[in-house]
Amino acid sequence: MFCLARAPGRRMIRRMGQVREVEPVKLFVGMLSAYPGAFADAESALADALGPVDLRSDLFAHEFTEYYRDEMGHPLVRYFIALRDLIAPDELAGIKRLTNEIENRMAGGSDWPVVRPVNLDPGYIAPSKLVLASTKDFSHRIYLDDGIFAEITLLYKHGKWQDLEWTFPDFRTPAYHAFFTRVRARLMEQRQEAKRARAGEGGHA
Repeated sequence: MFCLARAPGRRMIRRMGQVREVEPVKLFVGMLSAYPGAFADAESALADALGPVDLRSDLFAHEFTEYYRDEMGHPLVRYFIALRDLIAPDELAGIKRLTNEIENRMAGGSDWPVVRPVNLDPGYIAPSKLVLASTKDFSHRIYLDDGIFAEITLLYKHGKWQDLEWTFPDFRTPAYHAFFTRVRARLMEQRQEAKRARAGEGGHA
């Protein structure tokens, strides 16, 4: 489609922006618990619903807030996984609803002596950014669907992760950034693999 814009003495034709297919992104889930054994249960439930895990982080001490102490216990530990299969960005809202359901199932069991044995934070990594899902609205968050919002938590520029005004304190740490860089590298590999596979299919058409 085209639009016409007038300028002194001449007509200008400008091409309107074209809708393009959105490239897939790399799904990850951050887990928070005072009982690291709960990570295995949560990871199993996530893998059953979303497919195999292909990257795992170390365990990180989480000493940035007392917000969760009453319902989750102390001390808290953070753990990340990245799922093998790439997703479309618009799947994030449904995945956040899924992680909430997994949290509720685990909270309803009797395996852990706290109200909330695990907190699950899904997000995705694209080449230029890291996005987190949330059930809470705020000035820097955009509504997705079904009560779920999204925020850009980190930017990837000039070969490194860059914080924003609202980036959570733990998401500013080099240890987290190192894991996110691994996830981003895997995303880029998978996109290249998919591109080569499409080229091969075209060559045999």
